[in-house]
Amino acid sequence: MSIYLEKFILVFFCLLFFSETIYGEIPTEKDTAKIRLLPEIIVSEKFQRSEIRSTTPLQILSAKKIENLNVLQVSDAIKYFSGVNVKDYGGIGGLKTVSVRSFGAEHTAVSYDGITLTDCQTGQIDLGRFSLDNVDMLSLNNGQGDNIFLPARFFASSSVLNIRTLEPSFGEKEKLKGKISLKTGSFGLINTSLLLETKINRNVSATFGGEWLSANGEYPYRVTYGTQEGDSSSIETRKNTDVATLRLEGTIYANFAWGGSGYLKSYYYSSERGLPGAVIYYMNENTNHQRSNDRTFFTQAHFEKKISPLWSFQTNAKYHNGFLHYLDPNYNNSDGKIDNTYLQEEYYISASLLFKAFEKLSFSFSTDYSLNTLEANLPNFAYPKRNTVLTVFNAKYASNQWLATAGCLGTLVNGSVKNGETTENQQHISPFFSFAVKPFESHDFRFRCFYKNNFRLPTFNDLYYSYVGNRNLKPENAQQFNAGITWNFSTEKLSLFSVTLDAYHNEITNKIVAFPNKDLFNWTMKNCGKVSVDGLDLTAESGISIVKNIGLVIGASYTYQRALNITNPNEDDYKHQIPYTPRISGSGKAALEMPWFNLSYSFIWSGHRYSLFQNYASNRLPGFADHNLLLSRNFKTSRTSYSLQLELNNFLDKNYEIVRGFPMPGRSLRATVAVKF
Repeated sequence: MSIYLEKFILVFFCLLFFSETIYGEIPTEKDTAKIRLLPEIIVSEKFQRSEIRSTTPLQILSAKKIENLNVLQVSDAIKYFSGVNVKDYGGIGGLKTVSVRSFGAEHTAVSYDGITLTDCQTGQIDLGRFSLDNVDMLSLNNGQGDNIFLPARFFASSSVLNIRTLEPSFGEKEKLKGKISLKTGSFGLINTSLLLETKINRNVSATFGGEWLSANGEYPYRVTYGTQEGDSSSIETRKNTDVATLRLEGTIYANFAWGGSGYLKSYYYSSERGLPGAVIYYMNENTNHQRSNDRTFFTQAHFEKKISPLWSFQTNAKYHNGFLHYLDPNYNNSDGKIDNTYLQEEYYISASLLFKAFEKLSFSFSTDYSLNTLEANLPNFAYPKRNTVLTVFNAKYASNQWLATAGCLGTLVNGSVKNGETTENQQHISPFFSFAVKPFESHDFRFRCFYKNNFRLPTFNDLYYSYVGNRNLKPENAQQFNAGITWNFSTEKLSLFSVTLDAYHNEITNKIVAFPNKDLFNWTMKNCGKVSVDGLDLTAESGISIVKNIGLVIGASYTYQRALNITNPNEDDYKHQIPYTPRISGSGKAALEMPWFNLSYSFIWSGHRYSLFQNYASNRLPGFADHNLLLSRNFKTSRTSYSLQLELNNFLDKNYEIVRGFPMPGRSLRATVAVKF
């Protein structure tokens, strides 16, 4: 048994034992087993959606909306957000990272139940590893949200993707609830999951979730030998695409007799997968045998307490351990292979204070400390360590017509290595402000604006990776400007109609890019890039009551991005669109809800992109549209509910690539059976 799995099991059962022992005799006046922690969106008055009220662009997918989409993982769902570009290497097991408004995956923070995830080696979070089985809500903030009572890390990125899992809630006599589901589908997919919720006593509840996924991933794709219509083509099968993953997760929620509430969560994830290579003309894919084996374990804790009517306090802590084994058995070197292992660890702690100075004015202060380390079995590896201190001071004013926030983030970074020269210490001040105003009392129409400055530290790979890393790299510096409008109204037939429109300008300086060093076979990382982004995001959603018990929900998003490389006017790629960023893209969805069954249709589309900085015809990737259908039916008895789903994905069987050389699956089927008890 893996040492990480042993840690998870030991921690979880210790938590169950101690929670019953310590909190089992706490007297209480009412049942508080359902605990609400750190709301990451503003809960406003009835019929007023937080996306409309927010001073910064905010997009939300609730569990109900997710059910009406043909999605398996978090990376699939967020493709329906505007301004989002998911870099997808194809298949269930392929790497999937998110770039928001052309900033790159390293500028997007990912929060899991109120505490951010990290990867100090690459700076990118693989969203393909997070299933939607236990997700209650996904939300995406550009800039930052209006909730100022958060850890400092939430204010240190250009955007934040929040993943909120289901919290336990019980009826008066309920003690145990659960859900079992089975998915199966094309390309050898088998996915089983279990979620249990137990009420230990009036103050303590717990959840346990487990999931196993397996697929061979061998889907057909078309290879066209040429760029002209009528050129010859062949149907091939993707190889080395198998994946097997295991996720275990346990959480204990508690209310304390002396006030306050909190949770303690343990999470374990492991995967073994093949790494399919890029498709190259006349090359046999069977020659590619690269493998990846990774394991992730973390434990995180949160506690918050309202000290007085004016003061509130919260603290967070986390330990993270990540292991990666990469094997290429056919590499052309003296060993005849690459067999590398990496181990990263993080120790993290945070504390925050909220002061409500007046009815409409509040202030917050948060400070975070983290220690990151990386080990590898490489000769003369640096074994880097990084100490980071983040401190933020925020202010917020909220009234019926005005909502405004302002803050300043201070960053201190100290690094050290065992071998070679260490990097320079870093200091940075990042200001932020935002506001939204409702000019008309009788109309839910708002104008909003925000500015934010932040910077991105070089990852350990950027600094220390063999032959490529550069220890003299400076952090990337990012500027964000946004102005937009929101509008929301409803009628007797139109239960909801909302529109958001935002225009933005982003700039990135000291962009970290790879450049040839001595020749085309020796590259290094340098601060040589500058990118300017001008864009427009449009979202619309409507709910229509057709007849009694029959309704239609429709939504759409549209994104325009002019993301140009403006590094050097003398270079051929000056003012060319940066790689893998379409000028136009969007999505749409429609869900027909009826007493007998529900029918949903969704699609994502993208204009053409370029695979390299030079916008030449040879680097051009054509646009695509991916259409999906979903049919579902729910049954209920007195104590149990059943759900059946049938999905037809990419039903037009479109052959396309998001990343050059990595074809996406064509038409596929997926069926799901779920039982809630």
